[in-house]
Amino acid sequence: MNAPLLSVRDLTVEFRVPDGRTVHAVSGISFDMERGETLGLVGESGCGKSSAARALMQLPPPTGGEVWFQGTDLAAQSGAALRRLRPQLQMIFQDPIASLNPRHDVADIVAAPLRVNRRLPRAEIGARVEAMLEAVGLDPALALDRRPHEFSGGQCQRISIARALILEPSLLICDEPVSALDVSVQAQILNLLREMKARMGLTMLFISHDLAVVKNVSDRVAVMYLGRICELAPSEALYRAPAHPYTAALMSAIPVPDPTQPVRQVKLAASDLPSPMDPPSGCRFRTRCPRAEARCAADMPQPREIAPGHQVACHFPLIG
Repeated sequence: MNAPLLSVRDLTVEFRVPDGRTVHAVSGISFDMERGETLGLVGESGCGKSSAARALMQLPPPTGGEVWFQGTDLAAQSGAALRRLRPQLQMIFQDPIASLNPRHDVADIVAAPLRVNRRLPRAEIGARVEAMLEAVGLDPALALDRRPHEFSGGQCQRISIARALILEPSLLICDEPVSALDVSVQAQILNLLREMKARMGLTMLFISHDLAVVKNVSDRVAVMYLGRICELAPSEALYRAPAHPYTAALMSAIPVPDPTQPVRQVKLAASDLPSPMDPPSGCRFRTRCPRAEARCAADMPQPREIAPGHQVACHFPLIG
């Protein structure tokens, strides 16, 4: 069996705040990504999705854990060694306009990765940039000499995708790439990402809080809660029969476009997400879980397989 492209082990991200307390953004998550797959990472705002994504990119480096990419632990690299590996990992950021330098035109923005990494002779960069803009659905003649403020949000996201793919990376991390866009534009960007993945053989980590979007683009889905992964399963299996109570609550919140269907929302014991500066003991979902018992406060549940490829971190799962 081939080794995974990306293997994450016990990834931890913590931040110190001015009053001396620690924000436990990511607390020991582990997962693998096979070549060519799309892994969806979902959860509420503030659960640590973006912090995990930036830690994979070493922006900034994680507080602890290992990030193995093509046989090399990125967390143990620095300087020139890390710079040689970085072109193979690229990221699309959540805000399509803020992620682009307002002082530069599109030609400079998309060409910058090639110049920084010295991937092409200077004479060939222009043609490569034009080809990439055409690939993402932008007319180079109209776009090259314009600046980000002259484009819509969807067009700016296409520019961001062109910049991320110009180096032909192996892994593309998409941090909520459609959350700031209108629904019709979301569909265009998602279709573009599917097309580019098929064309370039990309492996994608797709981060979102929109479960309907994640279902349509992901081969597997990891559900994250307060810095930990509580469930990881193939997309169809997860949406058909969630095993973790938190996953079930998320699924019940997906609106059904049929007014005749009854609303079946899971009732939680509390509505607010606990603070990542003072996470609950044991299972972090226990303060909101309708199935919590004394054991949940005493022991942190470890991921266990309840079906082929289906892992859940829960003492009392809904299935299995």
